[in-house]
Order: sequence, then C-alpha cells, then structure tokens
Amino acid sequence: MEDKMLTPKKRVAAIATAFLSALALSACGDDGGGGGSEDGDTLTLWHYEGPDSAMGKAWDAAIKEFEDTHPGVTVEFEEKGFEQIQKTAPMVLNSDDAPDLMEYNKGNATAGLLAKQGLLTDLSAEAAERGWEDMLSPSVQTTSRYDENGIMGSGAWYGIPNYAEYVMVYYNVDLFEEHGVEVPTTYDEFVAAMDTFAGEGMTPLAMAGAEYPAQQVVYQLALSQADRSWVDAYQLYQGDVDFQDDAWTYGAETFADWMDKGYVDKDATGVKAEDMGVSFISGKYPIMISGSWWYGRLQSEIKDFEWGSFLFPGSTMTLGSGGNLWVVPENSDSKDLAYDFIDITMSEEIQNILGNNGGVPVAADPAAVTDEKSRELIANFQTLSDNDGLAFYPDWAWPGGYDGWVSATQKVMSGDASPDESLDEIATQYQDYVGTLPQ
Repeated sequence: MEDKMLTPKKRVAAIATAFLSALALSACGDDGGGGGSEDGDTLTLWHYEGPDSAMGKAWDAAIKEFEDTHPGVTVEFEEKGFEQIQKTAPMVLNSDDAPDLMEYNKGNATAGLLAKQGLLTDLSAEAAERGWEDMLSPSVQTTSRYDENGIMGSGAWYGIPNYAEYVMVYYNVDLFEEHGVEVPTTYDEFVAAMDTFAGEGMTPLAMAGAEYPAQQVVYQLALSQADRSWVDAYQLYQGDVDFQDDAWTYGAETFADWMDKGYVDKDATGVKAEDMGVSFISGKYPIMISGSWWYGRLQSEIKDFEWGSFLFPGSTMTLGSGGNLWVVPENSDSKDLAYDFIDITMSEEIQNILGNNGGVPVAADPAAVTDEKSRELIANFQTLSDNDGLAFYPDWAWPGGYDGWVSATQKVMSGDASPDESLDEIATQYQDYVGTLPQ
C-alpha cells in the first residue's frame, strides 16, 4: 500500500529530505481570489492548533497573507478542539454546516474513513497542478492518500500535511539538576531516573488517561520491542497481528508496572491532555511523554525553569508521521479558495515561521531556522528518519480506535482490567474491523 519503489528506510528518511529541499510554492493561485468558488468572498476555516503553538502561529500568518492576496475575501476562522472535531466531523461534514477547509487527523480511522464515506474532496488534480505531490516525500504521502477502502498509502489524495510530528520525552532541567538526575540515554537509565523522583516523593510522569497520551505510551513501550514489519502488519494490514505477542505484552505490562511503582498518579485516569500539559508547564512534574505539537507552546509559556527533550531511550522507533491534514470537505462552497490557502501554508515564508517556533516543517529554508531549540527538535527528527523510526499512532488502525484505546488503557490504569484483558479488548475491536476489509 505504500510506495514500493523505495525501501521503508528511504521512505521515512525522505521526510527529512523534504525539509532540506527548500522547495517553495507560489503563495496563492492566479485566479485573483475567487478562483471560481461558489460564494467567492468567504473562506470558512477550522483548525485545532493553539494560538501559541508553532502551527497556530504559522496558520495565523497564513490567514493574514491570504487576506492580503485575496482582496474582498474574508477568512472566517473557528478554533475547534481536537476531540470536538474527532467526534463530530462525520456528522458535520454530511451537513450544510461543513467548513470550506479543515484540519483533520490522518490515518485509516479518521481521514481514511471520511474519504471512504465520500465526505472529502479528491485533491489529486490540485496536488499535481500545484506541485504538492513533488514537495511531499513518499513517506509523508502515506497519510495523504487513501484507496477506495479508506486505507492509507495509495489511491487518491484526500489531505495535505505541511509539517511532520513525533513523540518525545520532555523534561524539566531544573528538577533533574535539583535531584541529581542525568539525562538518560538508555531505558534502564530512564527507569532509574523515575525511581529517583518517585523515591523522593515526586511523581515522575505528567500523564493523561481520559485522552492521549497514556495509550500512546503503551504503544511506545511496545515499539521498543518491535520492528518495521510489526508496524506494517498492524497499521497497513500487511501481516497477521497477535496482540498477545512479546511486544504488545511488554507494552501493556510495563505500563501497568509503571502505575504500580507510582511513576504515574492514580488520578491520571481522568486527566485530559490539556491539563497534563499545563501541569508540566507549571513545573509540577519532571517528565512528560508527548508530541512535538507541544514544543512551540512550551517555548512560549515556560518562563520559570529550563526544559529540554530527548528521544524515548532504548527504542529506535517512536510514534510519528507527517502532520495533520488540510482536508477540503466535499460540501465546501469555496474549494478554490481552500486550495489557495493550502498553497500559502506550503510557502517558504510560512514554513520558516513554523520551523522557528517549534514545528517540524516540510518545506522551510534550513538556513532560516535560527532558533536553537527548534534546531534540536529537527535534529532529533532527523535521527528518527535515519533509523526508519516513524511508526504512526495506535488509534489509526480502525474506526473508533481512539476511543477503544483510551478505554482499554484507562482500565489498566484504574486496575479494572489486567494488561492481558486490555489487549484482548483491543484485539476484538481490531479484528472485527479487519474482518470487514476485502481480502
């Protein structure tokens, strides 16, 4: 289902190549602003990036550039929450209330499902004409294209990402120094660091169980025992999946062990991702395992202590991919304006803003990324790319996977289910869906 012309390592490394290529597109189309859209004077835009995040800053600049280059056209921006869009998109997009352009999660269970249901516009012609297919590497294209069954990796273009992302370990430098903890380079050192904090009365990990990232941590632990063929079997249905194998068992049992050892607060079962992030920003916890989408916000909001990041120790693979997608709903009234806006977000100017504010751009000028922490972020991403290390996200594998993983992981956190029982719960949902796919 992915591009068979490249090896997996070359496919993933191509994301970094895309970053270094410094390709630029025209900032807008040549149609003078209306571009043949049906209403011609309004672009309704939804996205869920915080205003202080790298993406939020970049998209805000893109809105200004769009309105400057499209006289008489107004962008009606509505900020939506990730969970809100995740849960309501199928209903909204099947109504007259659909926006003209929307940020949406990538993967079979989300963008793939909407594409299969006919709710998204086929962007293939625009991707060819505007050069997006040349700008985005084959690895990034994996989550941009979906076949008739909604499976990523081939078929028509239904979304355009303009950044990459991955999960990492954030840490409070001041607390590490105060407690005499060195930055770990191996998994055993990571556990020893958490033992030190726990032994001195401090819960090591900021965590959220009501949303991500608790289930992502389970997946990360499993990935530390896995390889590319394991990932492709699960995510791309390219082989049998045994949810009681060594990798899955290790992930679930190790996370349960972390709970037992006090690495995670017991009440984290009901904590949401936003509250987790705020608690780390406030200096309450020394460690947070989460995605690069937090990077820019940490840069903006942390004032009282030094912080840093590192890749998850002891694993060459981690959660990551091309970023969330710009999708154009089939019911959009201003599709040409939506295409023009996507073009602007892919321009070098906007990509450079993304890169200097804690994002991982796909088409920036490397010399223009001058922020030291942003360079660190991109360097760690390069390491993942070189190791064929991007392994997508656990909830992508079937529609409803996000809720399924949240529920199963919460039960482990609360002690209402054993690791084996939680994996059986996941296995049932996954296999029920895979059984509906054409053989």
